[in-house]
Amino acid sequence: MSPYQLVYGKSCHLHVEIEHKAIWVLKKLNLDWGAASSQRLNDLNELDEFLLKAYESSAIYKEKMKKYHDEKIEKREFVAGDLVLLFNSRLHLFPGKLKSKWTGPFRVTQVFPHGAIELENKEGTRFKVNGQRIKVYLGKYEIVQEAIEAYYLDEV
Repeated sequence: MSPYQLVYGKSCHLHVEIEHKAIWVLKKLNLDWGAASSQRLNDLNELDEFLLKAYESSAIYKEKMKKYHDEKIEKREFVAGDLVLLFNSRLHLFPGKLKSKWTGPFRVTQVFPHGAIELENKEGTRFKVNGQRIKVYLGKYEIVQEAIEAYYLDEV
């Protein structure tokens, strides 16, 4: 049997043959097989310990980053009847540079566990949103008529 086998059309080494070559080298150099095998086991155990320490340190790092991230999140508590603004996160191809990304105001009608909140608009339509997408509205709840002004170049 050759030292190379074809696996999926590619040649590869078999571990048995590599170990056989290692034994042949040990015999040729008159080295102690027992000492070499115990050294090999010690190296493998040391490698396992290194991998375990790396895994533990990555777990500790993830815990610290989660704690840091959770501290930076604002705790928002809403009660039914609060006025809020909703963040419009839709992708716009040509958004207005100075256009506000907050729409509303909306009235909170119900607060669900785990951050879901039901809102109601001025027409009475109700919908649910994630509590992280809204913020408190400090203005008055009144119907605002939008005034659109157009200036034409030939008038100026």
